[in-house]
Amino acid sequence: MAVEIRTMVKEDWEDVKNIYLAGIATGNATFEVTAPSYEKWDSTHHPTCRFVAVEGNECLGWVSLSQVSNRSCYAGIGEDSIYIAPTAKGKGIGTMLLNKLIEESEKLGYWTLQTSIFPENKASLHLHEKAGFRVVGIREKIGKLNGVWRDVVFLERRSNKI
Repeated sequence: MAVEIRTMVKEDWEDVKNIYLAGIATGNATFEVTAPSYEKWDSTHHPTCRFVAVEGNECLGWVSLSQVSNRSCYAGIGEDSIYIAPTAKGKGIGTMLLNKLIEESEKLGYWTLQTSIFPENKASLHLHEKAGFRVVGIREKIGKLNGVWRDVVFLERRSNKI
């Protein structure tokens, strides 16, 4: 059965949330320690630039775009979030999802995508670099996770179409 990348709908939330919770459990995916409600998540993510990878009835991963600022001068800059189900890692799902996000975000006028990744999350760093993101720098001790100060690698990708 082939993997399909499609727009995420509300009915996907339980699968998306479970994949997010699996990422949280690694301790190297996000500063968050719990998953938000769908309503909270929905209010902070682009309404159409959110996608899931599915094979049959199984959700293998998801990607979404968030606004980085309310200021109009930053309207073309978005922050990506991408999570892959533990059983789907290493199968190219992340590449398919991130490529879809890049393609669709450019259609909407986004000229820059950015992300912050824990340095220990080598797979996500590699995925983003492979998709054309470059390391801008390290944000040292930017936040605490479970009482421990953590660094993040800040990356960005500039569109060559916009």
